[in-house]
Amino acid sequence: DALDALVNLANGDARAALNTLEFAASAAPRREDGVRVIGVQTIADALQRRATGYDRAGDAHYDTISAFIKTIRGSDPDAAIYWLARMIDAGEDPLFIARRIVILASEDVGLADPHALPIAIAAQQAVHFVGMPEGFYPLAHAVLYLATAPKSNTVGRAYGAALADVESSRNDPVPLHLRNAPTKLMRNLGYGEGYRYAHTDYADMGAEGDLPPAVALQSNLPEALGERTYFEPGKQGDEARLRAWIDERRRSALGTPDDLFGDE
Repeated sequence: DALDALVNLANGDARAALNTLEFAASAAPRREDGVRVIGVQTIADALQRRATGYDRAGDAHYDTISAFIKTIRGSDPDAAIYWLARMIDAGEDPLFIARRIVILASEDVGLADPHALPIAIAAQQAVHFVGMPEGFYPLAHAVLYLATAPKSNTVGRAYGAALADVESSRNDPVPLHLRNAPTKLMRNLGYGEGYRYAHTDYADMGAEGDLPPAVALQSNLPEALGERTYFEPGKQGDEARLRAWIDERRRSALGTPDDLFGDE
């Protein structure tokens, strides 16, 4: 009877069934010989206990995931691991948690620590491969890494700024030098003309320490946008190095092709 009740109450959710059974086993009364006996009422009480305060479609679900994300963003590993444990204990789908971790790796860490996203992806793959309950290990691993990583939101800001310009320029033509030119007609129309191939045209750059080889300095946006910039690296982690590189590249790009290469 208890097994039938568990199957019916779980409604096809194997994880819910397992979690309910774990609660029931810990709460079941012992007989004189020490064996725990799980009855129908024990199953019902265990299911109710798990449901209390955490409904995956209710406010507690969204409040808890919000607390989880904000504590990682705020670089508080202790709070982050607590909210992770609380979600797992409540029966949250571990792949839902993993998806949020992957998003956060790009949204809140980004290029300040380029290892963040691969670690988050690895956690998602690991929890999918291992399953629960051991899947908490890769999730906790990724959460602690992200909580202690340098933070940056420049990925989202760069994309948002570019998308705002797309609204007004989505129909602007692609510059001729960037267009594909597979046919003679296209080449006669100027497609691809003037394109600078970074691996050869720029092979000597960087000899004096200004820029590394293979950096293409040419106008690559629609004409109406000019030399608009979107990516502004911050000062945290690896972005401090990128900041110096980007600044130097943009300063060099202010010159004309003749300034860079002379007459050809």
